Amino acid sequence: MDMKQLIEKFPAQMREAMTIGETFKATSWPHEIKNVLVTGLGGSGIGGTIVSQLCEKEMPIPFLVNKDYFMPSFVNKHSLVVVSSYSGNTEETLQAMDNAIKQGAKVVCVSSGGKTVELAKQHGLDYILIPGGMPPRSCYGYSSTQLFYILHAFKLIGDTFKSSLKKAIELIESESQHIKTASHKLASDLIGKIPVIYSASNNEGVVIRFRQQVQENGKMLCWHHVFPELTHNELVGWTQPHDDIAVVLFRDKDDFFRTSKRMDICKEIFGRYTPHIYEVWSKGGSPIEKAIYLIHFGDWTSWYLSEIRNIDCTEVKVIDYLKSEMAKLN
Repeated sequence: MDMKQLIEKFPAQMREAMTIGETFKATSWPHEIKNVLVTGLGGSGIGGTIVSQLCEKEMPIPFLVNKDYFMPSFVNKHSLVVVSSYSGNTEETLQAMDNAIKQGAKVVCVSSGGKTVELAKQHGLDYILIPGGMPPRSCYGYSSTQLFYILHAFKLIGDTFKSSLKKAIELIESESQHIKTASHKLASDLIGKIPVIYSASNNEGVVIRFRQQVQENGKMLCWHHVFPELTHNELVGWTQPHDDIAVVLFRDKDDFFRTSKRMDICKEIFGRYTPHIYEVWSKGGSPIEKAIYLIHFGDWTSWYLSEIRNIDCTEVKVIDYLKSEMAKLN
């Protein structure tokens, strides 16, 4: 199945992911959970960043994301650590998992197999098995959806996420043609440019996802920043013409009004130095719906970039080379 087909099937993937999530039953844990940490990288880890932001107003305890070999020292028996590795063989995540086990955390794994599941079985850990054999970045629906179910299983969030996910699936299905048309137009406008992606800080996970997809699928360099932080630093960098830069603003009508005003003012400032400024407005009635809409829109944009540029969006030769060089250290 190629990347286009995988993106097409994203709504179906979300439905299947919910079916998988409904089967998860957490084993008992004798200690109070006082913090949550998701450890994972790339397409496996971005779900943690996005879900942490979507749940921040409901979660009664801290929810952090780890993207390294190590566990923070605070991780202990009062920590719920979710190990997210699609392949199950991500070396950084495996070492972090080992540290989490040694530090006494409650560990739950989300993976399609590999060493992660082997270790989960060996140590008697909870794990959720998701379908394998696809690029990790194309399986956001499988991995991220499980995080909601895990949090719910530990009574850290309610069950309203279920109806929001269902409505999100219906939304992107009903908006399918519009999303394809608009994302193709945006991709066409980004050809030959360096995308600079901005959003409100509460949408940073979604913007990171888009940046990663542009980089992996589109094989293009780009960067991102968020409001209001960028207005205290990066904004000062806008001092000369940059015809090779295209600003993409991910926006939401429910953005905090002072943040939204900052965006409007900065649009005018950016316009002094580049004529390439584009806005993508979210759709949906809940934060989950809006996030899924923007994620799907960004995925399509990244695929159209690869199609227009006539490149293979699935190849990751440079990452394979890096892994082969790292393997020499063993």
